[in-house]
Amino acid sequence: MRIALLSHVRQRIAQPFMGGMESHSWYLAEGLEARGHDVVLFAAGDSDPRFTIDPVLREHYERVFPWAEHRGSAPLIAHVDRGYAAACDRIAAGGFDVVHNNSLHRFPIEPARTAVVPTVTSLHVPPYDALHWFVKASATPTHRLTVTSTPQLHAWWPDGAPPEASVLHNGIDPAAWPFSPAGDGSAAWCGRITPNKGTHLAVRAARAAGIALTLFGSIEDPDYHAAKIVPYLDGTIRYGGHCDGAALAAELGRASVFLFTPCWDEPFGLVAIEAMACGLPVAAIEMGAAREVIGEAGRFADADDVVGLAAAIPAALAIPRSVPRARVERLFTRDRWLDRCEALYADVRAAHAAAQDVAA
Repeated sequence: MRIALLSHVRQRIAQPFMGGMESHSWYLAEGLEARGHDVVLFAAGDSDPRFTIDPVLREHYERVFPWAEHRGSAPLIAHVDRGYAAACDRIAAGGFDVVHNNSLHRFPIEPARTAVVPTVTSLHVPPYDALHWFVKASATPTHRLTVTSTPQLHAWWPDGAPPEASVLHNGIDPAAWPFSPAGDGSAAWCGRITPNKGTHLAVRAARAAGIALTLFGSIEDPDYHAAKIVPYLDGTIRYGGHCDGAALAAELGRASVFLFTPCWDEPFGLVAIEAMACGLPVAAIEMGAAREVIGEAGRFADADDVVGLAAAIPAALAIPRSVPRARVERLFTRDRWLDRCEALYADVRAAHAAAQDVAA
């Protein structure tokens, strides 16, 4: 198939990833190409040059409009809208069999556009006002919608999802996150260092539990990092940097437990399954999809409960490392994920062909 993969443009689609959405698009492009599909990545022009890129914007917009300074600003919205409008027009004229839309933008899901090129849209966030009603109006036979977990499906459609919407769990290549049979007794945390990822809960719980902790990831909010994280950094709690996938896998494999600390309704939690693949049981804050994803591979605390999270750490450490690895291999592999993507493409293409037959 000739596939247009339409990404968001806040960041580059390149390693080291700023977050899960960049990772999702990169691994989807790589996986589909490995299966013989002709993939064009519509993304920021400074994304990974290993892919065939049709730039939505010349460079990712945070380079021009830093998010913390321009969130919701009219110039930023106009800049992004121009890019997506032109990209959607090129997709419509480009002879594509299907669009996989990861953009979280309203233009690609307009029924007039999905009637031209069958579209699968993956929603990676809980509902928010700027997109919510466009999504609600977009479900048609030629547009499939996916979310990453059952709680997210209920959040988007509390009164019941349309038949075009379904859960598509994220997946990873277990070989890229090799299993380590033993850890060094320490904890690890990774993600964007920003308030809604709860880094502050991880450092406080690790301190209370008396366990060494290494933090990995991009410092998205420097003020938050300086105020809430830096005061805890010492010989036992440290920042390990922003690593690419291979380096992060090696670091995770050395640890004994993973801390997962969402302070929002986390739709999935890709970092959790990456750590689980390496053999790390998880001490988690139970918000969003945490329990659906982690299951028997973790122990849980309530939202904002540092004491409970500290108690969950030794409880999680008692879980055999084979348990989290087995859960990933059973539920969250890249092959399982790509199989489901290809099935969705086939379904929506069939619906598109049927609609054309009726129109003829």
